Amino acid sequence: MSQRPYLLSDDPQAPFPPAEWALRQPDGLLAVGGDLSLPRLLNAYRGGIFPWFSEGEPLLWWSPNPRAVFRTDGVHLSRRFRRELRDCTWTVRADTCFTDVVAACAALRAGQDGTWITDAMRQAYGELHRHGIAHSIEVFDGDRLVGGLYGLAIGRAFFGESMFSAVSGASKVALATLAQVLHGWDFPLIDAQVANPHTRSLGAEPWSRERFLACIRQQVDLPFAPGHWRERFSPRKAASLAHGPDH
Repeated sequence: MSQRPYLLSDDPQAPFPPAEWALRQPDGLLAVGGDLSLPRLLNAYRGGIFPWFSEGEPLLWWSPNPRAVFRTDGVHLSRRFRRELRDCTWTVRADTCFTDVVAACAALRAGQDGTWITDAMRQAYGELHRHGIAHSIEVFDGDRLVGGLYGLAIGRAFFGESMFSAVSGASKVALATLAQVLHGWDFPLIDAQVANPHTRSLGAEPWSRERFLACIRQQVDLPFAPGHWRERFSPRKAASLAHGPDH
């Protein structure tokens, strides 16, 4: 295995190197270069690889070890938060304002001096959305978008990209509702890429790269037709999450 990241060819159909070749330092860096074309991105995600870079950097491709993963039956909402949801009037929808969700995820937050969701990334994932592969989960308070997340569905695997809250707790509602729906569709996991304190508090588990890849390589080949989720994912009330198991 090389001690340098693999240099991708200009051919968007060219295969990626095995994710197992990723470097230990920096953890998970696998390849550099290429583009954000639809075939390149699909090849990456199907192989457990995702792009992550900042404005002005070359395209960098990653497969960290361990990988942060939510089981779709394992998202944790605290007892206190579930109590707060009993009187909540928020509604959760899918794919009604994908561009707005991505823009909100890209907005600078306290302590940040830049975002990895560059204009090129926004355009690329917009193209994936037009092909029914990228999806947004949206939390509304009336007509106001108060939180959400977006990611990719390939086969029966969901690859989460980013989430946001304009009002406290809204991203938790988006994630828990997505997990509930995906569990009903026989999706076993949501890829969360790299853990942070927030995702760990919601139940993200550290999976070894070996375990993650073994699961993903099966799931991405299972039948699940691409297409927009506006109708497939019927609107749901956030208050329905109040009746789930306490953690």
